Amino acid sequence: MSEHVPNCEQSMADLAFARLVARLWEGALTAGQFLSMPQLVDLLDLPLAATREAVKRAEARELVSILPKRGLQVMTASPDVVRNCLDLRTILEEQGARRLIETSAALPLDTLRADHRAVLEAARSGVHPAMAQRAMATGLSLHDALATGLDNPVAAAVYRANRDRLAVIRNARPFLPDRLVSAMEEHLAIIDALACRDAVAAVVAIRAHYRNTLRWRGILV
Repeated sequence: MSEHVPNCEQSMADLAFARLVARLWEGALTAGQFLSMPQLVDLLDLPLAATREAVKRAEARELVSILPKRGLQVMTASPDVVRNCLDLRTILEEQGARRLIETSAALPLDTLRADHRAVLEAARSGVHPAMAQRAMATGLSLHDALATGLDNPVAAAVYRANRDRLAVIRNARPFLPDRLVSAMEEHLAIIDALACRDAVAAVVAIRAHYRNTLRWRGILV
């Protein structure tokens, strides 16, 4: 945001952006959706000026596109967009894993493993909506842990922006219950590699997870 914006407007714009991102995560704003600015103002329940600043910030992060005199469009979830966002996450997480291992950084691996195993065992008995939400939160905990290894504020900002784009992508397609078991198993392979301080195995496991995620979304690798 430009430096001449007063602090009160800056704060309001920050709130508007936070609410916009929250609506994307919640699925209240969906991939490819068109909105007018008045519609978005109503959805965020904040002034027009703050909403406009939030939209500019969201466009810079490729979350939306501004349509002059028409409003805005939420990012699409086309195969190319999905591939690019997952590929970027994979690149960053591979580097994060390498650095975590090289520096012998502390990670809550026991907790991550226990949480993933609990979801895996529960999923083998049947998947329901609450289980899907639990699995998503559990999976994100590993992805976020890998990102901590970047130890670079610029790279971390790129990761966070891409994380928001991936939230839109996840909401664009109904959850596939059959994917839950294999996803948890792939995550456990990553956790085991981190525990063994095996960077090569970690990268192999992260790439396998990337390829399988694309396949489950019907995208050829």
